[in-house]
Amino acid sequence: MKIVYIAMSTDVLHEGHINVINQGAKYGEVIIGLLSDKAISEYKRMPLLSFDERRIIFENIKNVSKVIKQDSLDYSEVLNTLKPDYVVHGDDWKEGVQQETRLKVIETLKRWGGQLIEVPYTIGVSSSEIEFKARKLYNTPERRRAALKKMIATKPYIRVLEADNGLTGLIDEVTSIVDPKTGFKKEFDAMWVSSLCDSTFKGKPDIELVDQTSRMNTINEIMDVTTKPIILDGDTGGKVEHFVFNVRTLERMGVSAIIIEDKTGLKQNSLFGTEVKQIQEDPDVFADKIRRGKLAQVTKDFMIIARCESLIAGQGVDDAMKRCRKYVLAGADGIMIHSKEKDGKEIFEFMDAFRKEYPFVPIVLVPTSYNQFTEEELCKKGANVIIHANHLVRSAFPAMKKTAESILLHGRSKEASEEYCMSIKDIITLIPKE
Repeated sequence: MKIVYIAMSTDVLHEGHINVINQGAKYGEVIIGLLSDKAISEYKRMPLLSFDERRIIFENIKNVSKVIKQDSLDYSEVLNTLKPDYVVHGDDWKEGVQQETRLKVIETLKRWGGQLIEVPYTIGVSSSEIEFKARKLYNTPERRRAALKKMIATKPYIRVLEADNGLTGLIDEVTSIVDPKTGFKKEFDAMWVSSLCDSTFKGKPDIELVDQTSRMNTINEIMDVTTKPIILDGDTGGKVEHFVFNVRTLERMGVSAIIIEDKTGLKQNSLFGTEVKQIQEDPDVFADKIRRGKLAQVTKDFMIIARCESLIAGQGVDDAMKRCRKYVLAGADGIMIHSKEKDGKEIFEFMDAFRKEYPFVPIVLVPTSYNQFTEEELCKKGANVIIHANHLVRSAFPAMKKTAESILLHGRSKEASEEYCMSIKDIITLIPKE
């Protein structure tokens, strides 16, 4: 019997996918090449279901004889191994991001006389709309909490943007572009709930003044309207006796990670550097807080990430390494290293030293001060998670201030409405309806 190869990446099956499989079955034995999580993450958002869950689904579809893993968007390796008589695909890849892949498939098939069969796209089916609805159904605390660790293990790096309330959470959730370099969709992977931004939106100083109940309420507001994993800025983590309870609460809510910093006393924002007194906690005391937090959690998914302030406090790379060794030994799931220096030299020096000792422990960066470096450049240096930590609140304030000044200047809102504001229609249709 002739071999028919069909590559699939979806975990939200609709009649269009079934039609492609059924059409392929007319030509021979259908083998599904199921794209791995890594392959999918190269060009779009991580799938809702794990590879094994998706494999089981496809194995139980009528007309599918076998399911194999395809580890790359490039079909070449699989096709050269199987040498199928036919490759079947929807005709929607003649343009856009998969156009080059299509041409390569055609050239590869020519080597043994194989043929590409293209099935007309099913009219009236919106994959993006179906996925949007499905993500809401799958947005359970368990799946959301586990998503970050899965991403770190799969993607070259994780791109994170601050979320301060439901509205900014929606911006994180829905904002995307088509990357002009690759043609692939580009979006944020996760959300950073910053204590600085949370405090600022409440009109309060960033000194751990906003209590945990208020911060949990902010997280709940964001979770109500989003599906992406959340990383919480936990400041110092507070008293160790309180920290263990907060870990359990966050884990139960579905938060993926908390980052706590090794400082003590009244919190001062790190970007002040040595302009204000930055008192670091005793590293053994801080390591014990991490250890107690890890013992308190119930699942393996929740992450406690240690934020080292040695560079901020002017103590240098050697001190940072001494501290981070203790934090990793205590069970920290990653290290966030912070710096206010604009040239990035001390950050890269630390990363080079840390990577030599710990090649697989995730490194988190917040490149607010050294933002001339691209995410790809930071990734090549060894970064796993890159957080754009406060840019929405920093852009919102001047925009709102201009609007207020315009109303004062003109004694009416007409000019502000025309120059600075979204239309009322856009505002009332901004929130997607059920």
